[in-house]
Amino acid sequence: MPSVLPDGDPAPADGLLPAACAHGAAERTMSFYVHIPFCTVRCGYCDFNTYTATELGNGSSQSTYAATVGQEIGFARGVLDRSGVPHREIDTVFFGGGTPTLLPASDLVSVLGRIRDEFGIKPGAEITTEANPDSVSRESLRQLADGGFTRVSFGMQSAVPHVLKVLERTHDPARVPQAVAWAREAGLDVSVDLIYGTPGESLADWRTSIEAALSYEPDHISAYALIIEDGTKLAAQIRRGEVPDIDDDDHAEKYQLADQLFEAAGLQWYEVSNWARGEGHACRHNIAYWQGGDWWGAGPGAHSHVGGLRWWNVKHPAAYQQRIDGGISPGHGREFPDAQAVQLERTMLLTRLSSGMQISELESAGRTKVAGLIADELIDAKAAFAGRIVLTQRGRLLADLVVRELLDF
Repeated sequence: MPSVLPDGDPAPADGLLPAACAHGAAERTMSFYVHIPFCTVRCGYCDFNTYTATELGNGSSQSTYAATVGQEIGFARGVLDRSGVPHREIDTVFFGGGTPTLLPASDLVSVLGRIRDEFGIKPGAEITTEANPDSVSRESLRQLADGGFTRVSFGMQSAVPHVLKVLERTHDPARVPQAVAWAREAGLDVSVDLIYGTPGESLADWRTSIEAALSYEPDHISAYALIIEDGTKLAAQIRRGEVPDIDDDDHAEKYQLADQLFEAAGLQWYEVSNWARGEGHACRHNIAYWQGGDWWGAGPGAHSHVGGLRWWNVKHPAAYQQRIDGGISPGHGREFPDAQAVQLERTMLLTRLSSGMQISELESAGRTKVAGLIADELIDAKAAFAGRIVLTQRGRLLADLVVRELLDF
């Protein structure tokens, strides 16, 4: 979740949603995202809305955060009821950050319990928390599993010490397999996150990280190309020439290697940057985002989406807590994207999925581009014959280009 809030209209203090948000809601899934904005240190590449203890200032505290975000969950139920949005039990919950597991496991379970009390959670729901390998223990993972969590996503990033140093990740690579083993012992599904393209990372380094991750036999792997965000410490280091810049060709070579090795190990790609050990281990929460479901984002800077309306909370934990304590919406701004923006986002998201999107959803100009994209080996010909756009591996590398072509930009 990037730290810079978008522009938009002011969000109302009562949080009420326009009547249009209720239309068709009974047919849409409902999820919860809970933002935990705390980190032990700020990594040099990170642009997320996170804070170390020294950055919190007065008026906010890790020790009271679970109670505060629980109040927003209660507020959410009231807003949706008063706005006429039909009640739905929750399909998926995702605790992200930051480092959610910096909070005691009992706090995370308490927040999940508040969601259950206010909304209900569907049987078989997916409940995920992100975690750093050095922020969990055998006992904390067991507490999470006993409290209803079903899945944990570990921020591994790399198995190579000098790469982790550039990223300013603080965990010992040897801690990852131990954390994975504890999670499995607790009965949790396991995902690991990797980052490729770090300045100074060789292809051999990247292979080492992939092979290490695969040796832990996770149910799911996410592999993201490093993006240098303005305002980060790493961006400043590159600008000063202290570390080399990233390289698109290097990213492409590393993506191809990852896809090859993941597939050989039995992991199937289902989204450009995500692979799972069968459909049952794909991240259902993220799929809900990509397919346009509804979700409420709780916490400072968290984003929400219901019936096409998007809104986002105030950014700093102190400002967030002040709003919550005052009984008013923590929302900062909101927007109804126009038809062109909706079509752009829908095309961008659905074409990243292995299930693809229906060619019939495109305007006529986009449909005429399909044959050329097949000829360029960016779209799978067999899927196109069946009426769907599914990217080839080359297409995944050039996904943004595909979208521009399909929307005739």
